[in-house]
Amino acid sequence: MPFNGLLYGVVEALRSLYRNKGMSIASTGIVVITLLMLGSFMLVRLNINHVTKAVKEQVEMVVFIDENATLEERESLRANLVSHAGLAEVRFVSKEEAMERLAEIWGDFVAGYRSAEDNPLPDSYEIRPIVAENIVALARELERYPGVEKVQYGEEEFVNNLFAVLRVIQLISLALMGGLAILAIFLISHTIRLTVFIRRREIMIMKYVGATNWFIRWPFILEGLVIGSFGAALPLAALYYLYDASVGWVVSNNLLFLNLIAVPSVMLELVKYLVPLGTGLGVLGSLLSMDRFVRV
Repeated sequence: MPFNGLLYGVVEALRSLYRNKGMSIASTGIVVITLLMLGSFMLVRLNINHVTKAVKEQVEMVVFIDENATLEERESLRANLVSHAGLAEVRFVSKEEAMERLAEIWGDFVAGYRSAEDNPLPDSYEIRPIVAENIVALARELERYPGVEKVQYGEEEFVNNLFAVLRVIQLISLALMGGLAILAIFLISHTIRLTVFIRRREIMIMKYVGATNWFIRWPFILEGLVIGSFGAALPLAALYYLYDASVGWVVSNNLLFLNLIAVPSVMLELVKYLVPLGTGLGVLGSLLSMDRFVRV
């Protein structure tokens, strides 16, 4: 598009925003409200995913080696564990190291068992699976390996229930975000369509005097871009102060177990999604809403 046409589009978009202040504010308000709701649920979902990931990273099992296992069985077990495709981390823990850990907790209560002859603890492997949900199946598989006395990973029912709850929470938050996104598209497109309908006479006059469709569309596209940009910027500012205050409250009350994502990281994610969504919806809403009026 020639520079003059671009300049005309910019000037007309600004004039239109000023002349139709009421509708411009209403359109921006709709974008702000919908993106604020969507951004709030995004904050919740991002932190739920963060907590879920942290929980899964802590899921591990312990493979206890049979005291009567031969050297060949021990070597075979080590080789099988290290080469297993489903395991992310395999760490050998000697009976001496296990006793040292126990002594740090119980102190003098285990003093009489610290010698090699009196140490009742077995050698073991601490294992972290790649996919935490597979821990039950992996434990059952590893129990069948020669040289393994038992595999400990917690109560099977508790582990299964934990992952079931996490899946349900993730699905609910995803469904809520999807519903809000659809609501945002509906509200924004209908608000912009109302704006275009109010100005249909102006559009038709421009068509009758020979203006091309894109010459007519351009100011409306820029108008939608401005509305979408403001509509994304305001919720981002509000969410920043709200989330920053929430993180500060969590820290000041020593609720660090909540493990919230750092403010810069979470805001980067919000900017990455809300800015393109706001501007994209503004532009797309303008294009779709005025299509019937430019086809005269």
